[in-house]
Amino acid sequence: MKIAKLTGLCTLLLASVGVSGVLQAAQVEVTWEEPKSYRDVKPSNESRTRFRERTFKELDEFFTELAEKLPEDQKLSITVTDLDLAGQVWPASFVGMGQSAADVRIIKEIDIPRMSFSYVLSDSDNTVLKSEDVKIKDMMFMNTVNRRLSNDNLVYEKNMIEDWFNDTFNDTVAKSVVSNH
Repeated sequence: MKIAKLTGLCTLLLASVGVSGVLQAAQVEVTWEEPKSYRDVKPSNESRTRFRERTFKELDEFFTELAEKLPEDQKLSITVTDLDLAGQVWPASFVGMGQSAADVRIIKEIDIPRMSFSYVLSDSDNTVLKSEDVKIKDMMFMNTVNRRLSNDNLVYEKNMIEDWFNDTFNDTVAKSVVSNH
């Protein structure tokens, strides 16, 4: 009995050491404020709630991936206030696919991706290093070199967010790289 408890404790300790060794990035906290009021987070073939949850989870993970470039002692807090995905959802019957087909998201150059949010970047002492209200959009989203797999449902939104991130935190990332060498 004592050996089993000790083994479990060692496993837990080793797992926590492994996890802490992996966390070499800034902490990220994303809040989706009043998502039902967002301009366009509409599904084409699943429930609105499930689609919204899946979309937010994927974008949360993407913000976390981007934050790997920031110093590990920093925290990036983002509060999203609006999201408008590229394209527009249309009933299948409107685009000639018949009554029984699922709705379809049609991507045209005029239906650009947009996002509004505020962010705060702080250090380990909770000192604010940068903060701002942001409205991003990508009017050239269909003419941008695709940096992701073509089957990524949020390719245009991720490219737009990555461009903002790189422009906004370029100096922070550069300072981090210099201080680590």
